[in-house]
Amino acid sequence: MEKEVKTILIVDDEQPIIDILVYNLEKEDYRTIEASDGITAVNMALEQKPDLILLDIMLPKLDGLSVCKRIKNSLNVPIIMLTAKDEEIDKILGLELGADDYITKPFSVRELVARVKANLRKVEVVSNNRVIETTNEEKKKESKIIVGDLQLDLDKFEVKVRGEIIDLTLREFEVLKFLASQPEQVVTRETLLEKVWGYEYYGDIRTVDVTVRRIREKIEKDTSIPKILITKRGVGYYIADK
Repeated sequence: MEKEVKTILIVDDEQPIIDILVYNLEKEDYRTIEASDGITAVNMALEQKPDLILLDIMLPKLDGLSVCKRIKNSLNVPIIMLTAKDEEIDKILGLELGADDYITKPFSVRELVARVKANLRKVEVVSNNRVIETTNEEKKKESKIIVGDLQLDLDKFEVKVRGEIIDLTLREFEVLKFLASQPEQVVTRETLLEKVWGYEYYGDIRTVDVTVRRIREKIEKDTSIPKILITKRGVGYYIADK
């Protein structure tokens, strides 16, 4: 069977950056489409529905953070933010608005390609889970994780808390699934970054903290006193089994 070619939307106002990314991604057999401003990026994303977006923060007409927010309101597509500024606020804001990952310029092309592959691989895993039919009753049980008030349906990519369906991004779902599959076991931020984000630990664990905060805002009654997703200070996170 012929392998499906994945399409990547590259959004940057610097043509040399676009050229480098196009060259290296096409070398990896990806199809690329390009936009040099925020408005065009949003329109292209909604019309062509790429498999992944590389999105610069500093853009004309509409900045990258606004582009990210608009796209995520309509599409659950992995977005990797590109930023020339090594400032915490840009990274955190990008993640708050639904970005899945970020990389700071100047970047290693090898590292960027590795992150592209990792983010696409996560989407494929979820898609494959959705299309596999489980006729065996035992398998159906295995496709669900139930811990206290939390229920994950791995086939439907669905999370319920106290019976209510919660809308999570792909990354948030993967974090919750990883923690819920081993309740009461504390998982370090470094382990989450490696296992869920799919690349080796590069040194910034704030990515994990921001994602956990977003999950808590959706699943906890009171984020100041979390009952489901608990922090083990100085170590990491775990799901309470009660």
